[in-house]
Amino acid sequence: MKLTLKIWRQENANDKGKMVTYPIDGIEGDMSFLEMLDVLNEELINKGEDPVEFDHDCREGICGACSLQINGEPHGPDRLVTTCQLHMRSFNDGDTIVIEPFRAKAFPVVKDLIVDRGAFDRIQQAGGYVSVNTSGNTIDANSIPVNKHDADESFNAATCIGCGACVAACKNASAMLFTSAKVSQYALLPQGKIEATERVQNMVRQMDLEGFGNCSNTGACEIECPKGISLENIARMNREYMSATSKG
Repeated sequence: MKLTLKIWRQENANDKGKMVTYPIDGIEGDMSFLEMLDVLNEELINKGEDPVEFDHDCREGICGACSLQINGEPHGPDRLVTTCQLHMRSFNDGDTIVIEPFRAKAFPVVKDLIVDRGAFDRIQQAGGYVSVNTSGNTIDANSIPVNKHDADESFNAATCIGCGACVAACKNASAMLFTSAKVSQYALLPQGKIEATERVQNMVRQMDLEGFGNCSNTGACEIECPKGISLENIARMNREYMSATSKG
């Protein structure tokens, strides 16, 4: 395939940035989107030009690092896939593909297509964990009965990989789907109920401090989420938050 790539280039966080056009040829349909970018970067390096910086790690749809806005959609046109799982057969010969970083105030651009998603880390650090007594009186987690429905729902929430597609898809750049998935993961389990009140308040407070927008229930986050995280988690987090704040 012959393609025209319009890629956002930005030297650093203070640079204004601009779109740069790159023609590319010899792209196979079985290549992943990141492999296509690898081909481009090899060409740029051979020409003595700076390669396009983009984030990636596992390339197996697990780490969430490969977050790109492709033709206006987080992770591109396919559903329930990350950018590294998107294949070039999703495009046609002669297509123009616009590639940008995720756009959100809380995700400042580091360079080119890489953004700083440290805000997600800080939200999790605020309460996305379970404290465990390791004083010698520990209880095996498997000895605590868990309702199967709750266990399944908790597992579904835990599949969130923190890629940020929900934020990029939201017109308000809201992080409600991400935060609610992390809250739900523990709120549904008996091990998480001990710190439930403190957890939800701390995580919501940190989410607001990071500068994410408010949720207006458009549902774009769920549609673009590569793991299909449900909007039900937002409703659950709202209930948890109302219950926590009513307790004083």
